[in-house]
Amino acid sequence: MNDHKETDSQNHAPAEQELVEQQDGIVQERLASVNGGQENTVPKNTVPETTAQESTAQAFDEPETIEIEQRGLFYEEFKENVKYLHRPGRTASEADNVLFTTLTMNTQALHLDAAFSNAQKPFGQRLMNSMWTLSTMVGISVTQLTMGTLVAQLGLDGVAFKHPLFIGDTLYTESVIREKRLSASRPGSGIVVISHIGRNQDGVEVARATRTVLVQMQPTSQKYAKPST
Repeated sequence: MNDHKETDSQNHAPAEQELVEQQDGIVQERLASVNGGQENTVPKNTVPETTAQESTAQAFDEPETIEIEQRGLFYEEFKENVKYLHRPGRTASEADNVLFTTLTMNTQALHLDAAFSNAQKPFGQRLMNSMWTLSTMVGISVTQLTMGTLVAQLGLDGVAFKHPLFIGDTLYTESVIREKRLSASRPGSGIVVISHIGRNQDGVEVARATRTVLVQMQPTSQKYAKPST
């Protein structure tokens, strides 16, 4: 029985080899016709050297692109009386309130003690720390206005808290560019005055502040900038 299987295998081997050679011959004939009748130099049973790596590289070739880095605005890009609506907003959580209050050594029970706060009038609940509100109101604006272009924050004026912010409220910020001027003491920089207004999810104003910042000029403009006298 085993001898019969071995014989069958031996009989099939020449036939399979003959089939492979026939296929190779057809391939060579077709390549020769493409090459104008010249004999193809590619060895039998080998892959031509238009390699898979080259084909993959061609498939993934991308056109030349321009890189745009996310940043705030240079001095020249600030325009007076333009209002920026910053998104997304920030929903205030209990963790925000407790962490910010304790990190800043603030022991005010209106931020930390729920039982005490619930018994107090007129709000009957804990209030978000107003310094958290101010910091977050300004922070929300950074990506759109001053990220990577700020030299220094020079001051905050007119800080006011118009309405309490509660745990679960969402804070949104809008900013208006009030004025701008070149810096007399720091060439290559300019001073920008920005009014920030914070509103809750119902559009009620909860806080406002005017911030003065020193920002970079565009790199191509810095060496030509001279403040007016």
